[in-house]
Amino acid sequence: MKKLNVKQILVGKPLKSTDDDSHLLTKFQALAMLSSDALSSIAYGTEQIVTVLLTLSAAAIWYSLPIAALVLVLLVALTLSYRQIIHAYPHGGGAYVVSTENLGANAGLIAGGSLLVDYMLTVAVSVSAGADAITSALPSLHPYNLLISMILVLLLMLMNLRGLRESAGFLLVPVYTFVTMTVLLLVVGLFKVVTGDLSYHATSHIGSTVPGISIILLLKAFSSASASLTGVEAISNAVPFFKKPKARNAAGTLALMAMILRLFFTGITFLNYYLGVVPNAHSTVLSQVAHTIFDGNGIGRIFYYVFQFSTAMILAVAANTGFSAFPMLSYNLAKNKYMPHMYMEKGDRLGYSNGIISLAAGAVILLAIFNASTSRLIPLYSIGVFVPFALSQTGMVVKWRREMGSKFWRHALSNIIGAAISAIIVLILLVFRLADIWPFFIVMPILIGIFYAIKRHYSEVAHQLRLEDKVVDHVYSGNVVIVLVGNVTNVAVGAMSYAQSIGSEVLAVHVATRETYRKDKEVEAEFKTLYPNVRFSIVDSSYRDIVKPVVRYVDLVSKSAEKKNHTVTVIVPQFVPKHSWQNILHNQMSVRMRYYLSWRDNVVVSSYSYHLKK
Repeated sequence: MKKLNVKQILVGKPLKSTDDDSHLLTKFQALAMLSSDALSSIAYGTEQIVTVLLTLSAAAIWYSLPIAALVLVLLVALTLSYRQIIHAYPHGGGAYVVSTENLGANAGLIAGGSLLVDYMLTVAVSVSAGADAITSALPSLHPYNLLISMILVLLLMLMNLRGLRESAGFLLVPVYTFVTMTVLLLVVGLFKVVTGDLSYHATSHIGSTVPGISIILLLKAFSSASASLTGVEAISNAVPFFKKPKARNAAGTLALMAMILRLFFTGITFLNYYLGVVPNAHSTVLSQVAHTIFDGNGIGRIFYYVFQFSTAMILAVAANTGFSAFPMLSYNLAKNKYMPHMYMEKGDRLGYSNGIISLAAGAVILLAIFNASTSRLIPLYSIGVFVPFALSQTGMVVKWRREMGSKFWRHALSNIIGAAISAIIVLILLVFRLADIWPFFIVMPILIGIFYAIKRHYSEVAHQLRLEDKVVDHVYSGNVVIVLVGNVTNVAVGAMSYAQSIGSEVLAVHVATRETYRKDKEVEAEFKTLYPNVRFSIVDSSYRDIVKPVVRYVDLVSKSAEKKNHTVTVIVPQFVPKHSWQNILHNQMSVRMRYYLSWRDNVVVSSYSYHLKK
């Protein structure tokens, strides 16, 4: 009978490296996996516009229509630009790679660092919005928003640890159910508008004069609406996840996603205006629109709940865009030595597991800090994505200028529009939303400082490990072996036997405390009986600490050995239980001892393991 493996139950059996190609994505799967963030934004994009306009008056809601039109212009520009990026940089990396290559390392790190934070915010915003959708349909669950959000993050983490194909397969149902239900909502809604079954309840007519309206308010509403475009860049980061031809499949998926998003955002914004829906604390704007269109009675009531459930599901799984893009971005940063190399390692299921786990941990922390409040998270979400948008578009303009000369305009027009609008949105956020986004300007310098510290470390390591032209091989004349002896047992005897086989001089050391005085003497006598010719040292510990006295003893022996041109090896004996769970029944002193001794210069630390049979 095979031993129960909890990891394999949760994550699945390890896959061979040769199975990598079989886990790449088709366009149908990739649309579900990489577009859920952008598509789900219709659940809060229109609401963000209306919420800002409502601070003046309900009559200002008609301005949501021209604002939505401007958002669509930006969407077209970004889509065209990121299609260019996909073809120009088919190995992935998106804004980070584009900015690094065309604007320099600093710009690349700002783009990369912003996106790392933004992907954490993507997860936090998506699951908190998903929890809002659930509690809009089931108000009794409202006090548990934070708990629901955190559970959703952990479920998504486990799903992604199982691999690309498994994640995509799971996402097919919620994403395409949402797409189907939203198409149904728009078709039924527009049909009822045309036939007169839906009454016109707009808070004001298009073109009406609204006292107090200002360009500042409209710009704030536009910047909030632009949060609907987050996730557009994710496909350009994840080009390596596609089946061949990778660039063509990725570009086609991006175009399809943009078309669906354009249709949905336009339709929901129009219906919201037509019905005169305003946000309230108990029900989202989208929920109110769906409730009105599906009528809330009979089969319409069933459609409403299916729509709400599908909205909640896509908002929850929209976080998966972050789980797909964050590990790939981390990989690219680690490849350039700005993040730990562990982010380049693939897990059992051929995914970048360390990136997935780090993202989940960051999202949970953000949810706890902001109490799963979507409205508090979105301003940070916007600045985190529009800084890389502006940099990547500018980078592409520089690229075309360098490669195409005076004819660069025909290639760079969409990049220029995207860069200009993105820069304007960043400026709006800086001027009008600084109170909401100030943490970004504290986190980013710290993050970039960490990037450079990691880079310096790897550079210094490479310099110190590099072989010089003339290699001097130091020859030692002996080896002093220190064996740590706690009790005279089979473990200690085995360790001593190994020590005598490798050492020119063998020392045994035992740590004594006031409380164990009698036992310590018994251990010394028993050891001397077995090894009368081995020096047995007892080191006193005044504070019941075992590690520090041993480290001090090793330092003294090491200094003496250096004078004799001897090496020093410390053997830490340990017994290994038959079952891994039995480790919790024993102290892990050997682990602590190895850790502290590993920091000593010119000391080799070795473990002698004695395996228990029962």
